[in-house]
This record gives sequence, structure tokens and C-alpha cells, in this order.
Amino acid sequence: QVQLVESGGGLVQAGGSLRLSCAASGRTFSNYVMGWFRQASGKEREFVGTIARSGGSALYRDSVKGRFTISRDNAKNTVYLQMNSLKPEDTAVYFCAARAGAYTTSPGYYDYWGQGTQVTVSS
Repeated sequence: QVQLVESGGGLVQAGGSLRLSCAASGRTFSNYVMGWFRQASGKEREFVGTIARSGGSALYRDSVKGRFTISRDNAKNTVYLQMNSLKPEDTAVYFCAARAGAYTTSPGYYDYWGQGTQVTVSS
């Protein structure tokens, strides 16, 4: 089992920044691909980004490219999501997830999930 706990969400004005953290425990963190997803009210959960086990590469959804950056610190068992130039449409609950297999953007293939943290961007 892997336990994931997100933090860092909050209320921010459009154009502002937030940094989300996801702390992992339970298994060897570096064995897992880590992903960030979000779910806006009344909508399906969607892929935001994912980062390789080593942290050497990452994938992002088109709408956040150039604004969001995923990083990880395997020594601290933590993955981060730096969000800059936030827009009202980024408002959602953000989840981190862990996957023992290969890179994927599909939430259904992730094995473990955190409880989520709310991000609200005001216009």
C-alpha cells in the first residue's frame, strides 16, 4: 500500500501561483510513476501531468503546458505541482496518484490516490 497526502491548495487570484505537494508513505516512492489529476465540480477527473520515476521526464495536458511544472524529490518521498499564471478554469480538486507501471495519462491505470486538495482561482 501507498498512502498519499496532498497539501498546498487554497484560494488565489487569477495570474497567481500555488505549489501543491504530495507526500507518500508505505512503499518505495521511487518505484512509482506519479501523476496529478483534477476534478472540477460536475466534471470528470482529468489528467494534469505525470512524472517519471527518476524525475527525468514529464508529460502535461496541453492547457497547462508552460504554466505548470511537476517535480519530485525521491529522498523526501514527495511530488510537487508548481502552478503559475493560474486561470479561473484551473479551479478544481487536485489529486496526486501513484502507478507501479509505465507512464500513462489515464486515471484508471493509477493504483493509489490521495484525498485531494481544493484549488480555487478567482477572476
